[in-house]
Amino acid sequence: MAFRKALKHTVLIGGGAAATFLGLSQLIEYKKTQARLAHVTAEAELKVPFADELPSRQAQLRTLKSTEEFDVLIVGGGATGAGCALDAVTRNLKTALVERSDFSSGTSSRSTKLIHGGVRYLQKAIMQLDYEQYKMVKEALHERANLLEIAPHLSAPLPIMLPVYKWWQLPYYWAGIKMYDLVAGIHCLKSSYVLSKTKALELFPMLKKDRLVGAIVYYDGQHNDARMNLAIALTAARYGACLTNYTEVVNLLKTTDPQTGKEKVCGARCRDTITGEEFDVKAKCVINATGPFTDSLRKMDNQETRNICQPSAGVHIVIPGYYSPDNMGLLDPATSDGRVIFFLPWEKMTVAGTTDSPTSVTAHPIPGEDDINFILREVRNYLSPDVEVRRGDVLAAWSGIRPLVTDPNSKDTQSICRNHIVSISDGGLVTIAGGKWTTYRSMAEETLDAAIKAHNLPAESCKSIGLMLEGAKGWTPTLYIRLVQDYGLEMEVAQHLASTYGGRAFEVAKMAQVTGQRWPIVGKRLVSEFPYIESEVLYAIKEYACTATDVIARRTRLGFLNVQAADEALPRIVQIMGKELGWSQEKKTAELEAAKKFLYHEMGYRSRSEQLTKTSDINLDNQEVARYKKRFHKFDKESKGFITTVDVQQVLESINVNIDENALHEILNEVDLNKNGQVEIDEFLQLMSAVKKGQVSGSRLAILMKTAEETLEKRGPVTVDRSGGGV
Repeated sequence: MAFRKALKHTVLIGGGAAATFLGLSQLIEYKKTQARLAHVTAEAELKVPFADELPSRQAQLRTLKSTEEFDVLIVGGGATGAGCALDAVTRNLKTALVERSDFSSGTSSRSTKLIHGGVRYLQKAIMQLDYEQYKMVKEALHERANLLEIAPHLSAPLPIMLPVYKWWQLPYYWAGIKMYDLVAGIHCLKSSYVLSKTKALELFPMLKKDRLVGAIVYYDGQHNDARMNLAIALTAARYGACLTNYTEVVNLLKTTDPQTGKEKVCGARCRDTITGEEFDVKAKCVINATGPFTDSLRKMDNQETRNICQPSAGVHIVIPGYYSPDNMGLLDPATSDGRVIFFLPWEKMTVAGTTDSPTSVTAHPIPGEDDINFILREVRNYLSPDVEVRRGDVLAAWSGIRPLVTDPNSKDTQSICRNHIVSISDGGLVTIAGGKWTTYRSMAEETLDAAIKAHNLPAESCKSIGLMLEGAKGWTPTLYIRLVQDYGLEMEVAQHLASTYGGRAFEVAKMAQVTGQRWPIVGKRLVSEFPYIESEVLYAIKEYACTATDVIARRTRLGFLNVQAADEALPRIVQIMGKELGWSQEKKTAELEAAKKFLYHEMGYRSRSEQLTKTSDINLDNQEVARYKKRFHKFDKESKGFITTVDVQQVLESINVNIDENALHEILNEVDLNKNGQVEIDEFLQLMSAVKKGQVSGSRLAILMKTAEETLEKRGPVTVDRSGGGV
């Protein structure tokens, strides 16, 4: 208690003047904000029609092809592009947006899932007396508050613990976090506070106890990034924007300005990547919001223009939820190489990341094994030795490309812009690049302001502050109870639908099929471990999902949470989509393979087989080898030296366990390293060695064979629970 008082007095004396100045600036900011919100309230009844029924993708394509000229054509369907579309259409501009893949298929779906101002940016602003950094943090904190307000179903405040292991760090970190609260001002979510060692361990029992002094807890926001991106895009579509995914820009259209004689961008030649059809889209203004691909579009305008994007890869991993408390994150402010690592609960799992390393621009970034192991090492540094963090516990891993940018107008071509930039080429192409998820709305506002001024567009003022996003209307924290009562959904499923679709959850529930069971009445799950239900696949098609990958990655988040579960759900997803969209058998097969390829390469599934192949040395003692050989021979009754699906099926039938033949084939295929259709004794011993080392956890075959052995030895029937699985 005495220490905390002394700490507060010290900081108070040192920061009094700064606090007074900041307090006055907050008062001014408050008055400005209130005036602006009052203006938005007065304009609440937007002069833009709002569609209760979303137009289909086919209808959107027809509009895209038939419209003589749009005011604005936006290229890129990430957070910034969708934000620009919503900003433009609510200013009464005739708006179109094209995305060559799916909405949020790039960086916007591969973030740390935080809505934050940036504690480390504020630290740099103070240490380096950098006013630009300070402004960036202040803007982000303002936008954080707005985003939590306009999409309450998709976002929420999250307490984040900063553990302290040296006494001198406590006042240093406390002062920094309190400054973060102060800069947020009226937008501060909740006040930060100091915890004793005992209280910190009570709230975060997995934390390493040795030399722990205490902890500081502060608040930031968290969201479902891909669903948030989609909500922005769908809201724009409901207000009349013409949005189409899987529509690629082949080249930019140009016309000669009669006054200046210069070529000006006047639209784009587009291709529907599903049908291959090409068509022209005319527009008074084209906005480049393509993230890491910024330079590709800029070079379509002018081949001589120099690159401004410097791509950086950030890898994240997902591990089981038991590694973190349900509602408390962890921040490692200084990793072994000076980076920052977050360790956060998300969708009942735990997300850890991120890394920051130079990379090349690609539409299909792959998480590297070195980055995965780096994150695991850093996580182990902060967790108790009692908690064994195993490589095999990684359920999914992904890499996102952050488009760091240099200002094209800067003389110093090497200086990376800490924030975003808006630039307009000689040909009139408006480019928005850089920035962060949290500030997507203000970036869009600045971009549209610049576009309107440069192209003399007849537009109204920005109306996106306080504008509720898809699903926000009608949402309440207790909405899920009505879903349970009105439709007979499981509580976990109802909570998931409410937090994913908000007020639109009732539409998904209405589409759910009867289970034929006493309870739940409706809502067949895609996989038993997750609350995703089959009707979400049908609703995803209404939300412009065109592929199975769209469903597992961005309409649901199954691929980001557990690749093995996503792989298991794929056949049923493809079956539902195929029936609804009239796919041929050939198309269904292609979709299944494409989605499996996505999981294998981009979501870290291939790492699982790599972990097995890396363990060619069998690290088992003689007793363990004998035990596992005995288990193996209960299936290999003819002592062939290998087992097949037939062998496993026979044993399972003898203990009254039924597993689908295709599922059984997949289970064996995970361990079949030489892919000859059978599992040899050495492959099985290799698997058990990898399980022992922690490189593989939750192997379905290992659990299946152990359970069968126990049952055969009359230890009592044990149900075969599917494992969460690791990659």
